Amino acid sequence: MPLPLATCHLYPLDIYFIPCILFTLMNINMTDESGESVSFAKAMADETRQRVMGLLCCRWLCVGDIVEEMRGITQPTVSHHLAILREAGLVHVRREGKQVFYSLNQDEVVDCCGRIMRVFAPERVDSSPPVALSSIDAREPEIE
Repeated sequence: MPLPLATCHLYPLDIYFIPCILFTLMNINMTDESGESVSFAKAMADETRQRVMGLLCCRWLCVGDIVEEMRGITQPTVSHHLAILREAGLVHVRREGKQVFYSLNQDEVVDCCGRIMRVFAPERVDSSPPVALSSIDAREPEIE
């Protein structure tokens, strides 16, 4: 007999977890008209995008710099992944003449991860001690 969806988050390796995620994302999407949670989940589902996000953490890079550091990934592929990250709100964009520079939007990453935690690990979120805002290092990325 299948477990009720409300208890699925207790069995992450169980086959019942996938319907729980879909049901929850649909509910998030209903309450969050912009679909940010779904966009975030799609953006994070790809290993290449995760690598790009890692490169963009705390610094500004143009597409050419990302291609150079990724080794083996073409410029059109990097641009495609950046478009998905931009659509999800996970990167900041800055233009300088003809060049476009990108940096990870850490605030959006924290916000989206918090939403996922509140849905799939509410017992952990409720039991965690609050974090003092003064203890968070929220520096703007350095311009290279």
